[in-house]
Amino acid sequence: MKVKKSRILTVGFALVVGVVTTVQAQPSEARLMKETKVTKSQAEKTALAKVPNGVIKSAELEKEHGLLIWSFDIAKPGTKNITEVQVDAKTGKIASVQIETPKDQASEAAADKR
Repeated sequence: MKVKKSRILTVGFALVVGVVTTVQAQPSEARLMKETKVTKSQAEKTALAKVPNGVIKSAELEKEHGLLIWSFDIAKPGTKNITEVQVDAKTGKIASVQIETPKDQASEAAADKR
């Protein structure tokens, strides 16, 4: 019985350390804002230019693949697809444009929950 409790405590401790390490590894948006040269408003205009008649559904500042980016999920009337437009937060240039189907969106939401 003592061995079981010891193992449970060890596993529990390892999980807590893992979660704390992951949370600390993610830079806060406030800290990332200090590194930007392109405002959110400027990046929005650039992103919306790629999706005529689009409406921004969500936006975030994040580090991805070594780049500091503004990431926008843009909906367009007449489709359930979302266009994700990423704008480099230092140069203002488009870093990526991807179409996400409803299936892609569900997969991404499930991954975010983990």
